[in-house]
Amino acid sequence: MKMLIYSVNFAPEPTGIGKYSGEMAAWLAARGHEVRAVGAPPYYPNWQVAPKYRWPPYRTEQWNNVQVWRAPLWVPKAQGGRARVLHLLSFAFSSFPVMLAQVLWRPDLVITIAPAFVCTPAALLTARLCGARAWLHVQDFEVDIAFRMNLLKGEWLKRVILRMERWVLRRFDNVSSISSRMVQLLLEKGVPPERVRFFPNWVDVGHIKPTATFESYRAQLGIQPDACVVLFSGTLGGKQGLMVIPATAARLASRRDILFVVCGDGVMKPELEFACRDLPNTRFLPLQPFERLGDLLCMADIHLLPQSRGAEDLVLPSKLSGMLASGRPVVATCQVGTELDSIVSTCGIVVAPEDSAGLAEAIGRLADDGLLRIHLGQAARVYAETHFERDAVLERIFGPTEGAQVGIADDIAA
Repeated sequence: MKMLIYSVNFAPEPTGIGKYSGEMAAWLAARGHEVRAVGAPPYYPNWQVAPKYRWPPYRTEQWNNVQVWRAPLWVPKAQGGRARVLHLLSFAFSSFPVMLAQVLWRPDLVITIAPAFVCTPAALLTARLCGARAWLHVQDFEVDIAFRMNLLKGEWLKRVILRMERWVLRRFDNVSSISSRMVQLLLEKGVPPERVRFFPNWVDVGHIKPTATFESYRAQLGIQPDACVVLFSGTLGGKQGLMVIPATAARLASRRDILFVVCGDGVMKPELEFACRDLPNTRFLPLQPFERLGDLLCMADIHLLPQSRGAEDLVLPSKLSGMLASGRPVVATCQVGTELDSIVSTCGIVVAPEDSAGLAEAIGRLADDGLLRIHLGQAARVYAETHFERDAVLERIFGPTEGAQVGIADDIAA
């Protein structure tokens, strides 16, 4: 089967925000499908185009038996609602002719990953011109998030954009999303139930699993073996409520046994580093190599997952599956009743968003109770194996081999 994946964030390696599109493409190619991808040059999470991709602006490359077509985009130096829209529009326009060129290849399935929703017109047109099935996968509801967080403003503008979104969603043959609440929102936006699919973010539980090798990793990083490590690992973006981390670390500054480790890069990193400049119980690390991801996540005693108020059911953090696979408890900030709450409450502690006092209390409780950490960590691992195991998730959608008739692949074959 010929599959075309359209994603602004298509990683050259299975890490970062493009992890899922890249890993899915490689998984499909390894099982006999012909796979192409159209994406931007790597620029995330540093918001700078990687040096080797700056010229030429258009290029093709071969990666894990996937032919990747790159189209340029404008990367703003400062984040904001208007800049974000122009940033995504620049890729939508530059990639439009690249997508149309794929019509001659005649794919059977065009998979578009949102963000960026502004790319959906090119995806729909390409699919219709070559008779392919059009599938939209929603990683987050960027329109709703933009208005909730005041990146975009105005009731009239909101009504117009939401009507356009509803019209576009109904034009796809299949629309999927990563949590049951987000699937429900697709139904509320008017997508017919027979077209809606639940397609969660997955994790390679064989690559990330509780092991003893994390101890040597701690030693390499200069972290004391008896320290209780509270880890946040991922993109340091502006919509995650990350400033609760230095506020919580300040409340626990007298606890010499607790160390906050922030691993990653992104637009919030300078602000976080400045806020933690006088806190001896904080440590910053750059993004770690993919092959050490398992050791990094298992190095933690407690995982920290802050979320901004109001965004919890518009996006389910992709980093959650890796946290759970590591067999460590999670402390998350989210509203009671959200999907994130329903998952974390079984294998960690949930605190209200932006509540640094509650967060400090939860971390202190786990730091003092090793048996509780073990119990919650075991529950986390079981949840990951049961709900997020990579091959099980992808085989449910595509089938184990080329030509298998399961899920969406069944619809196409029919």
